[in-house]
Amino acid sequence: MLKKICVIALTALMTAQASAHGIWFAERSKQLAMIYGVGADDLDAVLRLPKVGSVSGFDEDWDTVDVELTPSGPLLLVTSDDYPVAVSAVLNNGIWSNTGEGHWIGKGRDEVPDAILSEETIKYAVHLRGPLREIPYIKTQVLQIVPAGNEFPLMMGEQQTYQVLYKGKPVQGALVKRDFVNDPDAEPLVSDKDGKVTFDIRNQGLNVVVATYDAPTDRPNIIDKYELLATLSFVLPHAPE
Repeated sequence: MLKKICVIALTALMTAQASAHGIWFAERSKQLAMIYGVGADDLDAVLRLPKVGSVSGFDEDWDTVDVELTPSGPLLLVTSDDYPVAVSAVLNNGIWSNTGEGHWIGKGRDEVPDAILSEETIKYAVHLRGPLREIPYIKTQVLQIVPAGNEFPLMMGEQQTYQVLYKGKPVQGALVKRDFVNDPDAEPLVSDKDGKVTFDIRNQGLNVVVATYDAPTDRPNIIDKYELLATLSFVLPHAPE
């Protein structure tokens, strides 16, 4: 019995570690880059480029503009002939199965029938080049965080409500943290029946809000669930120099 409990605990820990990484956007030397990692871990995003299913740019009216992710050394830079004021991306990290022995294998339950857990992990990101503003539902973002309301804060410490959408509809039970980069191990808030959580703005600078949600499987012979992670990143301006 004790061994079973230990295995379950280990599985939960490994699941949390496997799902911890996400994508978001941030400036690197005045250029916008897509980051892959968690907290201070800024991992090799170029290595993950083949897993990026889509990247989109938007103008002030949320009309699409052409953008690309261009490798530059260890970075994936957002390049465009226009100046997108917002960008989004999707990265499918693939199917993984936990054998219960501390190992994750890149195969589904159909190939690892004795797995304790099989899941497909997908990462989503939306970035605003500036402060918070209204964001529409973006079809590529199966899981998406949008700011609620018509007025948005410009100062650290002010309150903001966010809404988590799953396939464009509010979802209850998503786990939301206010700072994926500087406080990734914080206790999450759970979205209510309207998909909403409220907390204060963490940083007078880059903010990366993160939500995770376990979506039901439509391929039970291969995966037990979809593990979805979404970020919303934006920048509050600092005082003039």
